[in-house]
Amino acid sequence: MMTPDALAALLQSRTGHALLDVRERAAFERGHVYRATSLPRRLLETRLPRLVSALGTPIVLYDDAGAIAPLAAATLAAMGYRDVQVLAGGLTAWRASGKRVVQGLNVPSKVFGEQALHRYHTPELTCPELKAKIDAGERMLLVDSRTPEEYSRGCIPGAWSVPGAELVLRIADLAPTPDIPIVVHCGGRTRSIIGAESLRRMGLPNPIIALKNGTMGWQLAGYEPERGAARWAPPVSARSRAVGEAAAERVAKDDGIQFIDPAGVQAALARRAEQNVAFLDVRTAEEYAAGHPAGSVWAPGGQVIQATDEYVGVRDATIVLTCDGFVRAVMTASWLSRMGFPSVRVLRGGLEAWKAAGGAVETGPGAPVPFGYEAARARAQTVTPRALQAELGGGAAPLVIDVDESDAYAAGHVPGALWLCRSRLELTAPGAVAGRAVVVTCADGVMSTLSVAALEAAGAGSVRVLAGGKRAWAEAGLAGETGATKLGDEADDVVLKPYQRGRDAMLAYLRWEEDLDAEGVSPHALLPGVPKP
Repeated sequence: MMTPDALAALLQSRTGHALLDVRERAAFERGHVYRATSLPRRLLETRLPRLVSALGTPIVLYDDAGAIAPLAAATLAAMGYRDVQVLAGGLTAWRASGKRVVQGLNVPSKVFGEQALHRYHTPELTCPELKAKIDAGERMLLVDSRTPEEYSRGCIPGAWSVPGAELVLRIADLAPTPDIPIVVHCGGRTRSIIGAESLRRMGLPNPIIALKNGTMGWQLAGYEPERGAARWAPPVSARSRAVGEAAAERVAKDDGIQFIDPAGVQAALARRAEQNVAFLDVRTAEEYAAGHPAGSVWAPGGQVIQATDEYVGVRDATIVLTCDGFVRAVMTASWLSRMGFPSVRVLRGGLEAWKAAGGAVETGPGAPVPFGYEAARARAQTVTPRALQAELGGGAAPLVIDVDESDAYAAGHVPGALWLCRSRLELTAPGAVAGRAVVVTCADGVMSTLSVAALEAAGAGSVRVLAGGKRAWAEAGLAGETGATKLGDEADDVVLKPYQRGRDAMLAYLRWEEDLDAEGVSPHALLPGVPKP
């Protein structure tokens, strides 16, 4: 066990470490220790090896008051991590000792965005000012620096989708003349600011402006976003690539970006169990799926800056970035270096250099096999969708438990299934499963297979896995049920965006973010009705 005072000392020290909050995302959003990584217990087997590769890394786990963290510690021990401690009394004890607590998600990145706005004096335009210019027919180029999925859900009318890391590489193909203003927007603030500053660093003659408060500001001003937009940047031309390369070369020189050759990356990867390494491919999802260096994680550059804590779990880890050449990797490396990460490298020559050096290449989305899955699958008993359907229609129907995320459960599940959060099965399942025959399901059978041992420990009479999960159920032509029909636990695993929560939530969020201090604390509450920490 680690005391709050000992944790505070560790956080202030130069010792590399990982601080993991193993609660669900909604609890983390309401209050957490600054610079903690949100890693719900149910995702440990999948995500932890990529966040913390070195097995000897000092790791501290915490939850609210100490119920879940010890269970998580047992999982880490089984995974081979050797220096794992639990915060005694959890966040409750941290608060009671007078330590600061912050609200929100990806707070270090948002703090950096606000600091960048003031440090670089990023020009801003309010939404009413932009609307007036649009109504007056003024020429301008609007670019949305978020993910394509976010863009499609709602953007400023007329905007092109150019995710953050793509801006420097692709902007020359979109800006027709050097005098046209370029307005960068996101959903709120951070990616607008960082995107605009990336373009300003290119030295373009175009006026470059960040849209203040993004699409949330647009809606708060009474304007409707465009939904279902599909304006994608064209394939990169030779001219646009040359412009981007010239800018990236200047940035690399100005910021002292360090390069590493493929042999150096291979050597670093070979030591991953002893030294923390994050190998990130910052290209688009399509490029990554078509072929990426073996061992690399898809981490689109703009998202790496927006949500750094979701890709790097140890601050002093060696971060290696790669793309198709060097433009996107250098721009991402520059921002990570400015955020204070001490060991950032760019793979010299990118994917082609990797292949030329004989590096292995993988295709597909790169989803890792969770730790322990193969062993759990070997011992798990399964039932086919049609056999389960027949049992559900009989006199001694098994209890079906769905351990998918709660929104996926609501989107579709086996009729009558009970939803339980996988992170807390040992705590929530005993009353429901005592002595009963249980069938556990999820989207594809992976997380349900990993849940068998916990349900057995909770007292189930027998536990089987729905073979192929709900996907196989649907493929068999069997009817499903929708809606949050049978929740057996708090659905705190999914966090809605502020714009999905309504006007008051958007106002509260933007006020909270704009006044964040250097330690992630804002004088305002993040959410309506939720007190400040």
